[in-house]
Amino acid sequence: MNNADMTDAAILLPKRRTLARCAAFLAGAALLLPRRTGAVPLPKVPYVPTPPELVRRMLALGRIKRGDVVYDLGCGDGRIVIEAARRYGVRGVGIDLDPERIREARENARRAGVEELVQFRQADLFETDLSPATVVMLYLLFEVNLKLMPQLWRQLRAGSRVVSHDFHMGGQWPPEEIVRVGRKTLYAWTITPDLKWYAAQQ
Repeated sequence: MNNADMTDAAILLPKRRTLARCAAFLAGAALLLPRRTGAVPLPKVPYVPTPPELVRRMLALGRIKRGDVVYDLGCGDGRIVIEAARRYGVRGVGIDLDPERIREARENARRAGVEELVQFRQADLFETDLSPATVVMLYLLFEVNLKLMPQLWRQLRAGSRVVSHDFHMGGQWPPEEIVRVGRKTLYAWTITPDLKWYAAQQ
């Protein structure tokens, strides 16, 4: 092998390693993603309010900044998007199936004086268009997170952040950050161009 060939090989080797890592990731994701057929009914997510300190930590972990749009899936009484609007001045959308929780969230927003910044919808999160969101907050269940994961990859823009209280996404999508607050755990991810590309192939 002459010097030119050695130089070419040195340049190509890192590229090949990068491609191999990418291929391995995508192959693993293909095996681990929930199948679209033969769906098993998901467990019902109970309503458990997030303590105020954890709400603040979730918002900080989501790197909330002016111009963001915060979605809370399974929003309960609306406290996360209300606090995002109150603290950061950003818009927020809460989604919940329970009409009582939606009524409570709207009243809480009115009391907090952020009605013009937030809205609450009684809807199925799996039938909700998440594309306007730049930050998504979750306090669901592991099985629900897994089913939601491909939707997040497809619909959210690259650079969008996802934060989950207590439940991660398994080996399919390892978190970038893990924060423990007492006995509670918070997980954070960022939507990357690679995830967008992979989701578009499905």
